[in-house]
Amino acid sequence: MSGSGILDAHPGDTVPGDVPRRDQRRRLGSRDRPGGTEHLDKQERRERRRSFRRPERTEQTAQANQSSLGGRHLGIGLSFSGGFIAIFLLGQFMVQWFDYPTPIPSLLAWVLLMSATILSLITVQRLSARMPDWLFAAALASGAAVVVLDLIGSWGEPGSVVQPTAAAAVGTLLISLATVRRGRDLVSAALVLALLLVLAALTEERPDPLTFAPVLLTISLAVLPPLLGVATVRAFRRMAQRELDLVLVQSTISQPQFAVGMLASEELARIDLDAETLLDDVAKGRTALPLSTEKSTTAASLATQLRLHLIRGRRETWLYHAITESEFLGPSVNLNDPSGLAGMLDPAQRDALLRTIWLLISDTTRAEASVSLSLGPIRPTPGVTARQKLRFPIELTTTGVPRRRVDPETWEAMRIVGPHVDSSRDGSLNVEIECSIDNPADA
Repeated sequence: MSGSGILDAHPGDTVPGDVPRRDQRRRLGSRDRPGGTEHLDKQERRERRRSFRRPERTEQTAQANQSSLGGRHLGIGLSFSGGFIAIFLLGQFMVQWFDYPTPIPSLLAWVLLMSATILSLITVQRLSARMPDWLFAAALASGAAVVVLDLIGSWGEPGSVVQPTAAAAVGTLLISLATVRRGRDLVSAALVLALLLVLAALTEERPDPLTFAPVLLTISLAVLPPLLGVATVRAFRRMAQRELDLVLVQSTISQPQFAVGMLASEELARIDLDAETLLDDVAKGRTALPLSTEKSTTAASLATQLRLHLIRGRRETWLYHAITESEFLGPSVNLNDPSGLAGMLDPAQRDALLRTIWLLISDTTRAEASVSLSLGPIRPTPGVTARQKLRFPIELTTTGVPRRRVDPETWEAMRIVGPHVDSSRDGSLNVEIECSIDNPADA
């Protein structure tokens, strides 16, 4: 291809398309050699969390699965919980019917609230569990009208025992939307609702201060359910995301000793398509020979990217990919494995080591918790013969992981990897595992 073809590129050529990949590796804290990572302080770990980028196909799959793994059932459960609270408030409204100075506005408020809730839920289901901004704005406007009508109906003479019920039940409308709207939207709406109820309670004349206690109960019934619903949904999504992330990184266990990761696989597929398109254009005459400067640069870039991927595939182990491509492990785990010893572990040891790292990070609630993992070197054994095991240490140095918070399952996973000795230093756990592997010379 006139000296500019794909096979004529040189390793030193500029590769514009490969810059994001190198930048990502540098942000993840890798050294120039993929086997090791430097120790990161808190600020660097926070930057790694912000700069993490998951493969696009993997991210789409995780988000789709996250919305289907119990998310609908959680929404139904929250709606039922809010419904029970609404039934209680409706019963209270019926009990104090004859105490209302003007019950008609409160009755209209209840009719409007039930209509808005039913219409909102039906529309959300028709929109495939999505709630656009216009629908959420309409629900908020309906809730505001409910609050105004109910406050007008419950506003009585001094000493009245009538409490707003439909206004407090607006919180049940918000809790039913916890799975289809962002948490901060619902929290803001709940706080505005609480502010309106508090202002109404403070401006009403009260000859007896003790009558303010039922008002506090009403405000709690209005505000606490949506806040608890948002907290529940966030905890569920965090748990689902972590479990999906663990499933994705566990797929690396079956890889050979050195291989490419999920992100590299997607990049290879893209490079392969670009190369096939270029070669097909040349073969069918759509691209004239000799190649133009622009086409030559493209061909050289594709060739260099292919070479770089082949080199990486010979140096990166499954553990390196499991850590760097995990949204949960990537910012908190530092790996030092210059000899690629992780690739020599058998499947049971790989799974146990990955679970050990995962559990050490997940067993603590501290955001600054981290694990530094160092493998090797192979320890010389006098008189080694065929069929003997090779031994090397695996050192786990943790930060912010106290020994008392380590789950018993973590110790069980360590024993699968090999015998271990643990110690505590400055309130953090340090473990040295004596790992035995089959001698590759016997293969």
